[in-house]
Amino acid sequence: MNDIKKAKALLLHGGEVCDAADGNRQKIDLLIAHGRIEKIGTGLEEGFHGEKIDVSGCLVTQGVIDMHVHLREPGREDEETIESGCAAAMAGGVTAVCAMPNTTPPCDSQEVVRFLKKRAEEQLVEVLPVACITKKREGKEITEMAELVKAGAVAFSDDGSPVVNAAVMRAALEYSSMFEVPVIEHCEDPHLVAGGQMHEGWMSTRLGLPGMPDIAEAVMVARNIALAEYCGGHIHIAHVSTAKSVEYVRRAKENGVKVTCEVTPHHLTLTDEALIRYDTNLKMNPPLRSHEDVEALLVGLRDGTIDVIASDHAPHSLEEKDVEFAAAPFGILGVETMLGIVLSRLVQAGELRLEEALRKMIIAPRQVLGLPLPRFQEGEPANVTIFRPEESWTVRKETLHSRSRNMPYEGWELSGRVYGVLNRGYVWTAGL
Repeated sequence: MNDIKKAKALLLHGGEVCDAADGNRQKIDLLIAHGRIEKIGTGLEEGFHGEKIDVSGCLVTQGVIDMHVHLREPGREDEETIESGCAAAMAGGVTAVCAMPNTTPPCDSQEVVRFLKKRAEEQLVEVLPVACITKKREGKEITEMAELVKAGAVAFSDDGSPVVNAAVMRAALEYSSMFEVPVIEHCEDPHLVAGGQMHEGWMSTRLGLPGMPDIAEAVMVARNIALAEYCGGHIHIAHVSTAKSVEYVRRAKENGVKVTCEVTPHHLTLTDEALIRYDTNLKMNPPLRSHEDVEALLVGLRDGTIDVIASDHAPHSLEEKDVEFAAAPFGILGVETMLGIVLSRLVQAGELRLEEALRKMIIAPRQVLGLPLPRFQEGEPANVTIFRPEESWTVRKETLHSRSRNMPYEGWELSGRVYGVLNRGYVWTAGL
C-alpha cells in the first residue's frame, strides 16, 4: 500500500464518532496534528489549512485490534510477511495485531522479539509480539519470561501446540503473573485429536474423515482453568470452539478465576457441514464445529463469557492447500475480513449489537493484554478506524492484500466497507 502518508495536519469532518468504550455516538469532527488529536468538536474547518477528509456516512471508531494473527515472518515469507500482513490488517480496518510465535525460529528469545519490533517500526499497524511459553515450543521448559517482556512481548503462547505437561503450565502461569501478562493457550489434548481432520460427529462419519472430538478442547480448557484457580495467573483461551468450553469458562468466571477467551468469525458463522466438498480452505484447528456449538458460542458472546473476537489469521501457500484434504495444513485467512464478517453475519443478523461487537474488537482485547486504551480526547494519539457499517463489498481473492489466498469467502457480500485507518502518526485512506 503505497498511499500511506504522515498525518501532519488532518481534519476528519462529517462523520459520526463512536467511542467503543461506552458506545456513545455523536456527529463531531476530529482535527489531528502530527499523529495526535488536537481538537474535537464542530466548526473546526474555519481557519484550518491542512488536509480535509470528508467522512460523511462513516463511523469513526478507535482502531480495531486483532489479538491473534500469524505473520509467518521470520521463516515463511512466501506465505506472509510483516509488511503484507500489516497491509491486510489496514484493509480490514485493523491498526494493531498480536503476532503469534510459531515462526522459524520461534519467538522464544529477545532477539526474535526485537527483530519483529524492528521490522514493524515503520508500519502504520502496530505489531505486538507474543512470545513462546516454552523454549522452541516443545512444552518442556518455560522461556526466560522476564527478558521477553522486557524486550516487548505482550503475552505468552505456544499457539498451534498445547502445553501438555501440567507442571510446565503451572510454572508458566506463576511466572507470567509477576509481569501481569496473559498466557494464551491452544487448548487441545493431542492424544484425543491424533490424526484428526475435522470435527468428530455425523459429518465426519459421512465424509470418511478422522474426527477431532469436542472433548479434546474442553478437557484442556478445564485443566488450565483449574491450574489458574490454584496458582494464580491469567489464562486466556485461544479460539474457543465448543459448547463445553464456553460453559467451563462461564463457571470459572462466576467463581472469580482470572480467565478470558476469544472466538473467531469462522467459528461463529460456519459449521462442519460446510466441508461437504472437502474444501481445504475450510480446514482449520480448532475445526468447524456443530450447529449446537455455534449457538453456544453466540450465547457466550452475548452474555460476556467470551471476551474477544479475533481472526486467527493463518496464511498458507497455494501449493500447501491445493492437495488432498488429509495432506493440507490447518489454517484460514481472517484479518482482512474479520470486521466485515462480524458486521454482516452477526450485527446485521441481530446476533450482536454494533456497540457490543466493536467493544469485543477494540476495547476488550486491549484489556486482556493490559494495553492502553485509545481515547477520543484532545492530546491523545490518533488511533482510528473509519468505515461505513452498512455499505457492502464483495470478497475477491485477487484483491486481498495477504500473500496467501487460503480463505473460503470468495464471492461473499460483506458489510462494513473500510475507508481508512490512522495510527502511529500515519494515515491510509481508500476512496475518500
